[in-house]
Amino acid sequence: MMSKIGIWSEARLAGGHSALVGRGPSPARLGVETGEHGRVLARLSGDWLLGAELPGVAEIESAVAAGNARSLEFDATALGRWNSGLMVFLMKCAELCRARELAFRPSGLPPGAERLLELAEAAVIRQGPDRRARRPSWLEQVGEGALAHWRGSLGILTFLGESVVAVLRALRGRAQFRWADTFQVMQECGPQALGIVALINFIVGLILAFVGTLQLARFGATIYSADLVAIATVREMGCLMTGIIMCGRTGAAFAAQLGTMRVNQEIDALQTFGISPVEFLVLPRLMALILMMPLLCVFADLIAVSGGFAVSTLMLDVSPGLYVRRTIDAITLTSFLLGIGKGAVFGVLVALTGCQRGMVCGRNAAAVGQATTMAVVAGITAIIVSDGAFAVVCSALDI
Repeated sequence: MMSKIGIWSEARLAGGHSALVGRGPSPARLGVETGEHGRVLARLSGDWLLGAELPGVAEIESAVAAGNARSLEFDATALGRWNSGLMVFLMKCAELCRARELAFRPSGLPPGAERLLELAEAAVIRQGPDRRARRPSWLEQVGEGALAHWRGSLGILTFLGESVVAVLRALRGRAQFRWADTFQVMQECGPQALGIVALINFIVGLILAFVGTLQLARFGATIYSADLVAIATVREMGCLMTGIIMCGRTGAAFAAQLGTMRVNQEIDALQTFGISPVEFLVLPRLMALILMMPLLCVFADLIAVSGGFAVSTLMLDVSPGLYVRRTIDAITLTSFLLGIGKGAVFGVLVALTGCQRGMVCGRNAAAVGQATTMAVVAGITAIIVSDGAFAVVCSALDI
């Protein structure tokens, strides 16, 4: 808009002085006078063109600071050609008046400049409430928080329903996903996770054996450390620690991947082509964790028992053969299957929380980090809560 006004103003001179067309630009001049009742008058003369040396607002600011100024007016009778260079100067004058709480009176300016100033002032008024937003009351904060939680809960339920529908479509062979993507995710969350799973569970087995044996030694029951490590690992610690590890490793990766795809509008592109993002992106990750978590739990159980075996045989004078026999006798099929089943459930929770946070991620880089953090927190919380529910149910059923 500014450039068009500038071209128009150079073609049609202010005040109708068409005789000035064809001559070189005359230098822009500014004269500032102080009148009665706090009136500051700015006289504009010459050609105010962008790129030329134009006066600044320092003279007007000095005049305002020197006296008891109340208003700023303009006299443009001697003004020649003008374009956006004049508009920049006038906008600075308007900002100065707003800062000093002066009346800004552009009635003496050319009609085109006056109309542009009115448009600019209207834009400032529209943006004003956003810049000077008041602090909401505590009741408004409670209401907004409740509405945000309601929308979040509704979004989680919607995502859960879409995931269930996607799994059912996959069982019927009608889901829009690729097995190649599933195998790739299985590789990432299965064999590539063996190192960290082995390290953490081996240390957990060491701790269980060492702490348990120190307490059992008071009663002369050191040999029962094998039972303690075996039962605690197979029923609880193996699947629980593996679930937490996978939440921090794989769940966070899912959230970051899907969040980045949302920022890059790849998810929107899938929807445009009529491809369900839940089936194409979430379903392979969900199936991969459902298939790999039970295997990882079996591996974690073996590693944790090995850690207990190392402590008991090397530090506590328990014979290896006796430790192995006590371990085999302590582990029952029910306990083993319970741990495997819990591991599969934890895998579902990790996949759902990670993918859900990634699918609702914002549109900037900071939102991806926030989605990753929230996925880890939500996943670990869901795992702990579900493990407590398993404990209550098993206690009620005497399992």
